[in-house]
Amino acid sequence: MTDLILYSHPFSSYCQKAIVAFYEKDLPFTQRMLEDEGAMAELKAAWPFGQFPVLKEGARHFAEASIIIERLDQIDPSTPMIPTDPDLALETRFMDRVFDNHVQSNQQRIIYNALRPEADRDPLIVTEAKAKLETAYAWLDGVMSGRTWAAGEAFTLADCGAAPGLLYAHWTHPIPKDLPHLWAYRRRLLARPSYARALDEARPYRGYFPLGAPDEDWPPTPSTGPDG
Repeated sequence: MTDLILYSHPFSSYCQKAIVAFYEKDLPFTQRMLEDEGAMAELKAAWPFGQFPVLKEGARHFAEASIIIERLDQIDPSTPMIPTDPDLALETRFMDRVFDNHVQSNQQRIIYNALRPEADRDPLIVTEAKAKLETAYAWLDGVMSGRTWAAGEAFTLADCGAAPGLLYAHWTHPIPKDLPHLWAYRRRLLARPSYARALDEARPYRGYFPLGAPDEDWPPTPSTGPDG
């Protein structure tokens, strides 16, 4: 197998999404840290949009975390992140889109607004994004009332994205306490060894979070979930 190089940063939610899939599969890879000299230039040479992660496999490059995870399934189908059953596969891809487009996207709108100079910040962006997050939270609570993981009883692509998505979304706009099923799902994600490991690797960079990273949600060891 060709060496796999992941251009990524441990604190990035979309990088964590791909890294969780690597850990679920116990698939070796080299992380090309985007803070290292020349790494971002290398990434942009392959993917000029500059978004990350990007997977390098020999002469080939794969961008977008969901596509990277699909490629990992092709490389190692023994622990599928997308079920082989067509209906479950469709539900997995649907839930993956929900977490990317309705949780992570709105959470990041708030973060990007906070990173602007104060004079350029738009409070309407924050108001709209928070309202959409609240809609997503309530909908997800209903969906998760009858499921262990996002698409059913197996951990999938959708859960790889849900873990960092719900982590940072709650930090940005807290999940209401009266959504027990969503809270229980979030705790399961944090306790999942693959995500606990990824989160522990992100620990040194918690100061990057512009709204202030809370003390909660940081496991004491790479394989231990939070008490809450």
